[in-house]
Amino acid sequence: MPELAPYAVVDGNSRGRAFSEPRPKARGEFQRDRDRIVHSTAFRRLEYKTQVFVNHEGDLFRTRLTHSIEVAQIARSVARALRLNDDLAEAIALAHDLGHTPFGHAGQDALNECMQGHGGFEHNLQSLRIVDRLEERYGAFDGLNLMFETREGILKHCSPAKARELGQLGERFLVDRRPSLEAQICNLADEIAYNNHDVDDGLRSGVLTLEQLREVSLFARHAAEVDIEFPGIAGRRRVHETIRRMIDAQVTDLLAESARRIAEAEPASLDDVHRAPELIGFTASMREENRALKAFLREHLYRHYEVLRMTAKARRVIQDLFGAFLADPRLLPPQYQSMAASGSIERTTADYIAGMTDRYSMKEHRRLFAVSDF
Repeated sequence: MPELAPYAVVDGNSRGRAFSEPRPKARGEFQRDRDRIVHSTAFRRLEYKTQVFVNHEGDLFRTRLTHSIEVAQIARSVARALRLNDDLAEAIALAHDLGHTPFGHAGQDALNECMQGHGGFEHNLQSLRIVDRLEERYGAFDGLNLMFETREGILKHCSPAKARELGQLGERFLVDRRPSLEAQICNLADEIAYNNHDVDDGLRSGVLTLEQLREVSLFARHAAEVDIEFPGIAGRRRVHETIRRMIDAQVTDLLAESARRIAEAEPASLDDVHRAPELIGFTASMREENRALKAFLREHLYRHYEVLRMTAKARRVIQDLFGAFLADPRLLPPQYQSMAASGSIERTTADYIAGMTDRYSMKEHRRLFAVSDF
């Protein structure tokens, strides 16, 4: 393993944990973070949470779990190539979607609407809430007691009002400072992963077609290369070969441009990274190709009538559940009734619903609203 760069996050320059613990015996602090995330209840639930297509619609579509693993693979590879802390990058990637609701962004939007006037709902903040408070695995503290830099990386976005509530963790949003390079890598690894696997899942579902994707330069260019190198290639093999090359092109561009920016900025320490502009990024041409791909997916996949039917149903399930529990908190499981009694019923209800898998939320909806289940 190459020696880490002087501006990488290491155990020695970390801001540590909120609760002091003995050092791990046979692993580093950020390996411990990764392991705690993998063993958490919230991580296991990601297997049954929607990425784009509801889990029960097909066994081969991505879920939040497989998405998180793909992000971690890309983030770890990029971090290692840039001589950064790949254990930290992996931990952030595996944890970044822990707070996602059932039914993907449709569920998040619905729950955010329900929480208007009560602090709103945002999945990055919920991921942080899970690792700081909601996981119950240790006798000495709530949550997972992760390292500061892992928690910082999970918090990708934050409004000034929320940042003020978070103390040191939210300070960078108020004083215009950047997170670690490992966190910056995870932000773009997330983008690379979901753009490309949404193309794959869209084609597999039949919602997208190869003819439509010829409009997208990033796809069309690599599909043409595949056809030249492998005449007569067809079906899933052609799709996989094309998407593999798309991912490789984006990662290669990201590595080259990030290395150029780092060399130009000459950071000598982690503090230099915090003060510098964004040092991890794509070239202008790749940013434009990614923008075009996102616009295509928004128009042809996320707004496709079959996907919109699913999201409309998902919103209704979330809204119905929230309304029922708010109207009568006795319908909540005992653990959540206790939480509501000592805090906010609205936030407790949001915690409960956000923690549900797709199928569990549908089961709860049937229990409460399906007359035939009596």
